[in-house]
Amino acid sequence: MANPLPATLGSLRKSEYTPERLSRGVKDELRENLIARLRAKQTIFPGIVGYEDTVVPQIVNALLSRHNFILLGLRGQAKSRILRSLTALLDPHTPYVAGSEIHDNPYAPISKYARDLIAKLGDDTPIAWLTPEDRFVEKLATPDVTVADLVGDIDPIKAARSNQDLGSELTMHYGLLPRANRGIFAINEVPDLAGKIQVALFNIMQEGDVQIKGYPVRLPLDVAIVFSANPEDYTARGKIVTPLKDRIGSEIRTHYPEDIEEGIAITAQEAWSKRPAVNIEIPHYIRQIIEQIAFVAREDKKVDKKSGVSQRLPISTMELVLSNAERRAFLHGEHLVVPRVGDIYAALPGITGKIELEYEGEMRGADTVIREIIRTSVAHIFDKYFAGTDTQQIEQWFNLGGTVQLNDSQPAAASFQELQQIQGLFEKLEPLEISSKSAPETSVSAAEFLLEGMYAHKRISRAEERVFSAAEKKQRVDQAAKYAERMREREQEDYSARNRTRRGFN
Repeated sequence: MANPLPATLGSLRKSEYTPERLSRGVKDELRENLIARLRAKQTIFPGIVGYEDTVVPQIVNALLSRHNFILLGLRGQAKSRILRSLTALLDPHTPYVAGSEIHDNPYAPISKYARDLIAKLGDDTPIAWLTPEDRFVEKLATPDVTVADLVGDIDPIKAARSNQDLGSELTMHYGLLPRANRGIFAINEVPDLAGKIQVALFNIMQEGDVQIKGYPVRLPLDVAIVFSANPEDYTARGKIVTPLKDRIGSEIRTHYPEDIEEGIAITAQEAWSKRPAVNIEIPHYIRQIIEQIAFVAREDKKVDKKSGVSQRLPISTMELVLSNAERRAFLHGEHLVVPRVGDIYAALPGITGKIELEYEGEMRGADTVIREIIRTSVAHIFDKYFAGTDTQQIEQWFNLGGTVQLNDSQPAAASFQELQQIQGLFEKLEPLEISSKSAPETSVSAAEFLLEGMYAHKRISRAEERVFSAAEKKQRVDQAAKYAERMREREQEDYSARNRTRRGFN
């Protein structure tokens, strides 16, 4: 059983928490623990996918340099998550003077409260302990943030209750920065801070101290300060004042996943896909299509690139796709949940709120633009599996008047029976590893993917009711051919009738 943590200053002096150990600054602590992880070849930021060779090495260099740093990136690039992950590099337990609002080091207190308490109680001074999470303070920058919020202010009520002069340090109400003493202070979206508020950060970043309300109170704080910002705000709007920018040691740019598989790994990690009492089987092509939607949207001219397309889009889409597949299974008493391409169209509410459109996109309508993006994504993934597949036999079945409807109103077994009418359909599903032993839910999902891919390439048509039929162009050609045939037949009948009339007159 581990020894209990010391509860008084006297017992702390006899423990492993020596003055030398506690004299380390936060940045030195982060550096030492980071070095230990590097030597042990441990993962620096567990759960962060796709940054192993880009962002993480830059963050490591910044921490080894004891820099304050800023993460620049569009929304949904794990900036806040990375900043919160820095707590893993802090010691598991850190002692401080109990009751101190700024977590005074018991061996080197900086607040009057802690100094007076130690002078009064000596070795009996009570000691409390901080966990790494306790040592992380986060603030979302907004235009209404004040200097008092960050640094502190005089509290007249505290002064009145304690019979202290307003100039006394004991009347101070500490802001977020002093309360982050001996820890990490993170400011998200820093360009949204007013310029005069950014100026208030100069002292703490350069000299390591803050002054409150003009009174001669100097607090030499020990804080590692990290920031996040959208690069568009940071560069175009220029809301970070130059002296503050100059005091930030490292500027690190984040990015979206570089390929589909990276995105799939992130979505698989973050999306709620392991649901209780439900047997869910997610085909890989469904994962690919959902991820491809984000990639296509990021390149689409109708989507605002300055806003970006968050990685939250495929995460939310995956959750909604699974929920729609769940709903269908529950309605029909099925025990296996297999999402289909049609479920992706049902997930439109999870996509529309995460894409900001340019003027052209707004004119066309969000639903129309997103349906086009989904269709393009399906076509792209379809080509990975069926680029060399001859689908003429399937097209011919539709061209001869065949139609098939796939929606949530019928169970998978019924849809499977209906799809078996299409000659050559299931034989073409070999790239998806579908066999006669596959469950109906799995087979129907694969067959619908093939049909959706053909629809995306305009080889067949599909109505909003999810009725697949012959391609519109082919239908028009067939209709024209039938009309021409009828006209030829009518002309032939007219010609024969005229000939019979002439022979009768003769």
